[in-house]
Amino acid sequence: MNSPFNYRFQLYNHLQARAPQIYAEAREAARALGIIPEMRGTFGFTGAVSSCHGLLIRRVAEAIEAGARKVIGNAPLDECVRAIVKDVYGDEWDAACINTCEAALWVTFDTFFTPPFTGRGDTYRARYITLYERHLHHHGGYGRPFPPRYKDLFGDRGVTAGELGFSGKRLTNLDAIFVRLSGAEYPTHGIKYHPVPLLTRVDPEAARAALAEVAAHHADTLVGFSSLGYDTPGYGYGVKNQDGAPKLQVLIGELARRYQVPYVVDNAWGAPFLGTDPRAIGADIMVYSMDKAAGAPTAGLIVGREELMVQIRRALGIHGQRWGTGSSHGKAAYVTNDPGKEALLGVIASLEVLRDEPERVTQAVDDLYDIVVETFAELPAPLRQGWMITKSMNSMAVELNYENTWRDGEMGFPIFTIEDMYAGSNIIQNCMSEMGLVPTIGYDGNILLSPGLGTTDEEGQLIEREARMLARALVRVVEIVYRHMGTPQAVSFR
Repeated sequence: MNSPFNYRFQLYNHLQARAPQIYAEAREAARALGIIPEMRGTFGFTGAVSSCHGLLIRRVAEAIEAGARKVIGNAPLDECVRAIVKDVYGDEWDAACINTCEAALWVTFDTFFTPPFTGRGDTYRARYITLYERHLHHHGGYGRPFPPRYKDLFGDRGVTAGELGFSGKRLTNLDAIFVRLSGAEYPTHGIKYHPVPLLTRVDPEAARAALAEVAAHHADTLVGFSSLGYDTPGYGYGVKNQDGAPKLQVLIGELARRYQVPYVVDNAWGAPFLGTDPRAIGADIMVYSMDKAAGAPTAGLIVGREELMVQIRRALGIHGQRWGTGSSHGKAAYVTNDPGKEALLGVIASLEVLRDEPERVTQAVDDLYDIVVETFAELPAPLRQGWMITKSMNSMAVELNYENTWRDGEMGFPIFTIEDMYAGSNIIQNCMSEMGLVPTIGYDGNILLSPGLGTTDEEGQLIEREARMLARALVRVVEIVYRHMGTPQAVSFR
């Protein structure tokens, strides 16, 4: 697509200067779409971001309210979570509820990756291997980055700089080895100029070879592998096996078994039972943020093989009393991450829905996908080139990826970085806010849309009016930004 700019940084400097005009046009577009002042902040593109959670369906809300006024011990609720997970995955799998997905990562990495620091002798160093992928500051942030070229990769993320920010969660004597994915690209983009992982062209077999080479080099200190659990092209997991499992994850699972170390999968924006199956990819532990795709209140869930879950449950204080009981709900190293009774009640209700009535949530995703595809078809053809729209039942979302608008030396739709999100300079997200909408995850050339934030009814079904309004709003943002890039093909959208 023709552009008046020779270099990427010139494009982003231009957009930064034009931001006030872009936001003014976004506000006017919202009025034209019928987004009246009373609607501002009442609905948005997703209910799966930590800053603004989605609305609970009636069944989950009623389960929490009904149990909140009853005397119920937490230990029986823990056992109920375990039983539901075993119903689906089998008796060799187990589960534990925790207050957040980040806490689930923390306790899992500390349990299985951190070297021991009790007993005689010096503590050794340990290393786990993870992919240089999107959202890396979560599952890749618990060790000191290796090689050193990545030591400042997360420096500007979060609201506090230095060791009190993301660096402060690093665990003792643990290194995180970052491996670039074969077929991926890592160009620099954004107003807050920063490298971005573009992952739609990841080659799983070549990536496995690179991971195997790194693992062999660090075999004497290797304690595990970690990756995301998502299943879409924008995250590098678009290539599937015959059974539908992301091939790259399957290959990582095979490497983990070869080295006899755990494979820990961060599936924060994933739904248990309906999405990526830990058994199919060879995962040992998979963690979820139950308030995202799964429709629960704020809580995390750890699902893993029983052998490993014994240690996780001990760390949470729910494995059993020291004098011998099947379960407990007591004190341990990670008692600070106790989810509480109401969260447990909500997690149980949401797991029951996912197990027994999956159509409650999948139908809304199907309907949203159809609306997004239909609405984006209204864009002028030159502006649609390079956009990829994918439906994910793992994330209960629709992914819009546009990294392929940047091909053959041509400038495509601007890619705002995760650093732009933290710095408040992501023009796409800011346009959503200016329109009165709650924005979604929209950085690194990837936008995720999911139902649940004022776009579904009490039964979890999509409300078509609001969903169409949101889709048209996003398309208007695309058209406005293209026009302010000086793109000749951009025309007014109707």
